[in-house]
Amino acid sequence: MSKAKTDQKPVSLQCAVLTISDTRQPDNDSSGDYLAQSVADAGHRCVQRTLSSGNLYELRKVFSDWIADANVQVILANGGTGYSRQKSTAAAVQPLLDAVITGFGELFRHLSYQDIGSSMLQSDAFAGTANNTLVFCLPGSTNACRTAWEGIIRDQLDSTHRPCNFGAGFHA
Repeated sequence: MSKAKTDQKPVSLQCAVLTISDTRQPDNDSSGDYLAQSVADAGHRCVQRTLSSGNLYELRKVFSDWIADANVQVILANGGTGYSRQKSTAAAVQPLLDAVITGFGELFRHLSYQDIGSSMLQSDAFAGTANNTLVFCLPGSTNACRTAWEGIIRDQLDSTHRPCNFGAGFHA
């Protein structure tokens, strides 16, 4: 597996972070904090950040607003993807997508299996695109966000990552 980089100038992407939870608040949102800090550490900018209780229509509004906002290129959402009563992320977001990045969920569950075994079946993590915006929907645990960021998303947002990435489709 090649992780070669080119001498191409990296593109800094504008990202939005959404935490979907009925228990987290700004002062205890460890997954949102992790994602926002990881975005910054990778040279991107967190331009929007919010929390939502997971109401289907509230989620559709937040996602729709960000997808329509030319200043948001990437949405990183965490929470609402497991098998629980609050599982509403897929129902809210998938109808908004123009295309699904099928391999994301498959690879995420493979990487998760290495950490949590068969419990990875409980994750409905997925990704796609809508209106030229990348959308990543992750489980709410900070460990799951770390698995997705370090194992997939960081490289795919890096416009210098080879042989291919999603970041190269955006211009500085």
